[in-house]
This record gives sequence, structure tokens and C-alpha cells, in this order.
Amino acid sequence: MTLDSLNLEAPPNFRGLHPDVPVTMYTRHLPHWRQDGATYWVTFRLADSLPKEKLDLIISMRKHWEAKYPPPRSEDTWKEYVKTVTRSVEKWLDQGSGVCHFKKRIFADELARSILHFQDQQYFVGGYVVMPNHCHLVIRPYDGFDLEDILGSIKGVVSRAVNKANGTNGALWQQESFDRIIRDEAHLYHVIQYIGNNPRLASLPQSMWYRWLHPQWEKVGWRFRDP
Repeated sequence: MTLDSLNLEAPPNFRGLHPDVPVTMYTRHLPHWRQDGATYWVTFRLADSLPKEKLDLIISMRKHWEAKYPPPRSEDTWKEYVKTVTRSVEKWLDQGSGVCHFKKRIFADELARSILHFQDQQYFVGGYVVMPNHCHLVIRPYDGFDLEDILGSIKGVVSRAVNKANGTNGALWQQESFDRIIRDEAHLYHVIQYIGNNPRLASLPQSMWYRWLHPQWEKVGWRFRDP
């Protein structure tokens, strides 16, 4: 089933990559593209969600890529690298490594509340899924609010709640998130279906399917298409 066959229009408050608006990029371990007014697909994960051998493999992948593509590197080269790493990480995350705090409904609910706390004030969230050790989010920051600050606020609230409940301290989250500008409605459709199907791919029982799609989006026909 495709977007064309469903005859879906763009959902409210969604804006994909705009050809006439400048795009900026900055790089940490990964490159991050930014465009004012754009909608993003974001993945953020717990600090212990990948075992050491997978982290070592990511480092090895980066060294191999840097040797194969010395600077200056084109935007397409960066994007292909990010796609390769992201696909690997998403597969590994679904294996459920680490403490997996969000197996507990109380913590999954806390993350969901934090995600929607500033809905329609600082940003618009179109949908999300909370997995045991990570979260996928579709979000459009409003003017004057940076994606990094929004994610930092969400993570901070949840980190304090989890540490307080468990009597622990220290970093809960991996500092850097994966994020991509959603190109258009077809890309958004792919993202929504991935989010909706993620619990099934990870073989989670339906009692642990913590996923949500904005009612305004559902009203115009956007759905998680379950088999």
C-alpha cells in the first residue's frame, strides 16, 4: 500500500523540506541538517541501549568511511553514511539491550507526558513510539525554538523522574540523537508506518505498544496501517 493509493493530503502542521528555504548543517559524531519550519524524524536512545561491541563497530564503520571518503565530503556522501549507520543502530536497538527503563509503563507514560508537555506552544508533535530503550518522534519546532533544546528538555525531565524513582543518578540518555528532515508526504508516510510497526518488529506484546498519532492527522486519514 502506497501514499498514492491512499489518496492522502498533507496532514495539518506538517511541512517537509522546502526547496526555497536555506538548509544548514553542523557535525558532531553525526551530521545534523536544519531548516526553519521543517518537520523532523528523531530517534533518541538510552545511554546503555547499545552493547560495547556495537559501539566499537560504529567506530570501525566511521573510520572505514573516513578513509574511503576523505574531505571535502559532499552532502550526498554524508547522507549515505548516516543512512547506513541509522539502519544498523535501529536494528540493534530493537534487540533490547540495556536496562530498558521504558518496559515499565510508569516510565513510558512519563516520557509520553514530557513529549507532549509543550505541544502547540514550542512545537507540534505528529506522532511517536516509546520503545523499551529508545524513542521515535515526528516533531516540528516552532519559530524561536531549537530542536536540540526541545529534546534536551524532554530528556532532562524524564532523566530526573527515572533517577528519582530508582534512587540512582548519572546520565540516562545518549547525548546525541539521530534526526532527519522529513522530505515530503511520501517520506512522512514511510516514517509513520515505521513508527507504528516498530513494536511489532521488536516482538513486543501489545500491552507494551506505547505509540501515538495526532488526532488531527488521523481525522484526515493518516493511520498506523497494521497488518
